[in-house]
Amino acid sequence: MSDNFLLNMGKSSEGDVLDDAVATEVVDASFDLTTSEADSDVDDEAEVESIFSKPGQWYVVHSQSGYEKKVELNLKSRISSMQMEHRIYEVVIPMEDAVEFKKGQKQIVQRKVFPGYLLVRCEMDDESWFCIRNTPGITGFVGQSHKGQKPTPLSRREVETFLSAKGDGKAAPKRKSPKLEHEVGESVRVKEGPFADFTGVIDDINVDHMKLKVLVNIFGRETIVEMDFSQVAKL
Repeated sequence: MSDNFLLNMGKSSEGDVLDDAVATEVVDASFDLTTSEADSDVDDEAEVESIFSKPGQWYVVHSQSGYEKKVELNLKSRISSMQMEHRIYEVVIPMEDAVEFKKGQKQIVQRKVFPGYLLVRCEMDDESWFCIRNTPGITGFVGQSHKGQKPTPLSRREVETFLSAKGDGKAAPKRKSPKLEHEVGESVRVKEGPFADFTGVIDDINVDHMKLKVLVNIFGRETIVEMDFSQVAKL
């Protein structure tokens, strides 16, 4: 952007110079419009790429729902006491921003994307497996169907889904109540949210609250996820 262009933006059509504050506001507004969206996209792409530039692979461990934070602390303490920092790098409880209304006030809160599960980035071998698997509160690895079998690491798509689900901090727009077009046992595709593009089977329908419980194959096992009617589509 040339200096002449910036100077011209500070003049009226008759050539008179506008008030300095007004001119500054015009320039700043123009800059925000042309850069904010692009910067956001670049930041998102950089964040996703940084996830995969670190050593190790991502695995999923199962814990009792509601005790994820305690299990996270237990595992981090165990990693430190066993001096496993060179093999087990990171422990994450996937979270997203959500809107809640308390006493009439809108608040942005952190919500677990996948209750009952933690993600662990590590180099998987017998020592790291033993350290993680025997941590109090951890009931097992996901993707390990047979005793002695090494757990299966997450695919890139799964890691992106659960580590990049931040939410936008906005309340969901009001929509017309969808008609009851589904039935138990029906196969559906998830249209939005952290499970977008996953497929599943309807396990239960709550007509009063317009909610569905869908069996979704996540991390190699079928897990029940609750969502609105409007979040799914028939296959």
